[in-house]
Amino acid sequence: MGDFLTVILDPDLPFLRYALLTGIFASIPFGVIGTFVVVRRISYIAGAIAHCVLGGIGLGLYLEKGMGVGWFGPIQGAVLAALLAASVLAVVSRHAKQREDSVIGALWAVGMAVGLLFIAKTPGYVDPMSYLFGNILLVGKNDLLFVLALDVLVFGAVWIFYNKFLAICFDEEFARLRGVSTGWFYLFLLCLTALTIVLLVRVVGIVMVIALLTLPAAVAGNFSRNIFQMMLVAVLFCVFFVVTGLGLSFSLDLPSGPVIILVAAVVYLCTMVFERLRH
Repeated sequence: MGDFLTVILDPDLPFLRYALLTGIFASIPFGVIGTFVVVRRISYIAGAIAHCVLGGIGLGLYLEKGMGVGWFGPIQGAVLAALLAASVLAVVSRHAKQREDSVIGALWAVGMAVGLLFIAKTPGYVDPMSYLFGNILLVGKNDLLFVLALDVLVFGAVWIFYNKFLAICFDEEFARLRGVSTGWFYLFLLCLTALTIVLLVRVVGIVMVIALLTLPAAVAGNFSRNIFQMMLVAVLFCVFFVVTGLGLSFSLDLPSGPVIILVAAVVYLCTMVFERLRH
């Protein structure tokens, strides 16, 4: 870890600083939105959105490299696919509950299949592994700006609609009786989740995205008395997971994404054991 701190300060290695700053600032939406995902128990829906993102990434790569559409790239495709998947799942979860799991499974698989087909038809060699498993060391200044913009969006949305989000997480029927447009707020929450997932893909990839979205909040739930505390603690744990994972991956010469997830998993297991022993 000492070597990692020394390298971070090296002016000739800006990509490490971008990776560290991106991971720290990304922890804000991860912790906040992850808390709502855990409390609302929609991890499976978030997983379907994450896997649909590959379809948008493949479309963006194909249009950018194959068709010469310079303004539409992988990020734009990922955002489009994630928001579209969130909208479809929001409608299905409210109006077709008996078939919700089937639609989620279909979107999960179709999104991956479409993405791989587009990547296969994209001219030149495109390695899907960086999208499936992530590489935070490849983030740059534009990615950091995107993270900061998402931080502002998530913070502002939660600050304004905090009580509404709590209502749809704990007692949606009562909120509907009080005149709250629960359908729109649920869709809004899924769209925020979708944007957070797009950001998270650059850190740990599509396959492991659910772990970093849910584990910090799951750990924080053992040390919090209310949702607000849970969000703050989840953000702090997420920062710890990212920084520790980056440091260990650098020291051990291992991929950063899997190391970050393993650090989070070890802490989660330790807290589970501690809670079991305490009770």
